[in-house]
Amino acid sequence: MLAPTLRSARRLSSSSFSKFLKDSLPLASSLAAEINTRANPSAFSSCSASHSSLKSATNDHCCNNGESKMKDENLCNGNDIVPSSFHKPLLRNRATSRRGMRALLPHLNRIKAKRITTDTFSAIELALESVVKVFTVSSSPNYFLPWQNKSQRETMGSGFIISGKKILTNAHVVADHTFVLVRKHGSPTKYRAEVLAVGHECDLAILVVNSEEFWEDTNCLELGDIPILQETVAVVGYPQGGDNISITKGVVSRIELTQYVHGASQLMAIQIDAAINPGNSGGPAIMGNKVAGVAFQNLSGAENIGYIIPVPVIRHFIAGVEESGKYVGFCSLGLSCQITENVQLRNHFKMGPEMTGVLVNKINPLSDAYNILKKDDIILAFDGEPIANDGTVSFRNRERITFDHLVSMKKANEKSVIKILRDGQVCELSITLRPLQPLVPVHQFDKLPSYYIFAGLVFIPLIQPYLHEYGEDWYNTSPRRLCERALRELPKKPGEQLVILSQVLMDDINAGYERLAELQVKKVNGVEVENLKHLCQLVDNSEDSVRFDLDDDRVIVLNYEMAKVGTSRILKRHRIPSALSHDLMNNVSISDSELTSS
Repeated sequence: MLAPTLRSARRLSSSSFSKFLKDSLPLASSLAAEINTRANPSAFSSCSASHSSLKSATNDHCCNNGESKMKDENLCNGNDIVPSSFHKPLLRNRATSRRGMRALLPHLNRIKAKRITTDTFSAIELALESVVKVFTVSSSPNYFLPWQNKSQRETMGSGFIISGKKILTNAHVVADHTFVLVRKHGSPTKYRAEVLAVGHECDLAILVVNSEEFWEDTNCLELGDIPILQETVAVVGYPQGGDNISITKGVVSRIELTQYVHGASQLMAIQIDAAINPGNSGGPAIMGNKVAGVAFQNLSGAENIGYIIPVPVIRHFIAGVEESGKYVGFCSLGLSCQITENVQLRNHFKMGPEMTGVLVNKINPLSDAYNILKKDDIILAFDGEPIANDGTVSFRNRERITFDHLVSMKKANEKSVIKILRDGQVCELSITLRPLQPLVPVHQFDKLPSYYIFAGLVFIPLIQPYLHEYGEDWYNTSPRRLCERALRELPKKPGEQLVILSQVLMDDINAGYERLAELQVKKVNGVEVENLKHLCQLVDNSEDSVRFDLDDDRVIVLNYEMAKVGTSRILKRHRIPSALSHDLMNNVSISDSELTSS
């Protein structure tokens, strides 16, 4: 990193270069002073008497225990700074530059090693009293047989103590949990923990421990800021391969919106070159004496590429829990937008040469934007931030990030002002933001799946975890029509679900219908199905017969009374405890004796 910085320095004056280094790299401020001296020794001799006090970073890194030459001692007497009135070229020629560089590299390496060592020991000291190991016993549902759970499994992760006697960890560490324990570093005792709140979208969870003994001799970690690129962070946790705490160092490589694997959402993430292995999840990434993020995933097939959840996402999650007592989610505009980098596309929508923005292609009917924005609108700015033709907005110094980040950081029901171009006219509109749920849920944790069995026909609402049961290559192996609908269709009304016939439990009552599985149920008795609860009500209100209209114009007809008798028989044969899930119990009037196995 240093070489490119120094190469660019040869084209700057000493005053501008020193200012650049002070603003960007405190360590390099002292380096600039020494380069100036080596290149122009006469210039500094006239200024040494009027130097004011050095900043602490210059003091620490210039004085080298008497090992420097006399000119260096004159510069590093504890009261020197880089003179701002010096305007001669920083380096006279390439030879001078190379000699100065070679002389300064050993000094710079010692400074860097000292700083890294100090940061590492500081991280270790903080970690010993705040980072805990999380032990989780979990059991996930079987979505092919929704009345059953899969066998329980034990997993381990990391977490750290935050203010308010809470523990922050990853959501995937405690997903589908049945029992959670935590253990402090250096302690043989495990303490029972309860999950206070879980945000699966942002992969964060808050745990609480009721035992007062656990909180003795512990410290909480404070949240810091977003680190700059190439800044060093220390990832602390309990990765696989051992039982004790582990600390690995890395530098920040990239900051951008990234796919969160657990929640399948797009949120800001920080890429680092430290290894994040199973068990590290939930541990803090420490920068100085504060938390820069939470370790949560790595890039498969690549070495030493890990990701941490940044502080803005953490604060948003914690603030939502503190305000409402539960996880509230991240806001969305409910839009599908297209970049406008093509000149002809911009001209078609009457965008002036100075205008930049993105084109609205699709709007979620459940969003507030559905009644305000229109297809083919050009979004020019969001809350005063201009949107570039590639959909990005300015982020920090010469960095950019997609404008979705600004949307996701808004609080639920907060209003934002959107500047748009419509039919050649510019206008500003106010839109209320709130979290939106897709027609087909992307994930479903800590919750039993819904199902309804009637005459051996198993009805469920379509969710992506059901499609995941088809294996890792579920996109290609699951039913194509269901997969496309799960990924592309939008809800038309609140509470809408895609209800499918997942399988047929064979019996005399349903003989001949066994090949109609994995189809969507469109209507029951001529009425369009809104969701699984609605389907139960429609079946319950039937009299002589029940008609199901499916995809491909397929039809199933059953005698209602015979189907009720067959349902009880099928439940007993397959050892199914109930004909419907607990969340549907209050939506049907059929007696338990008719709907449970005896």
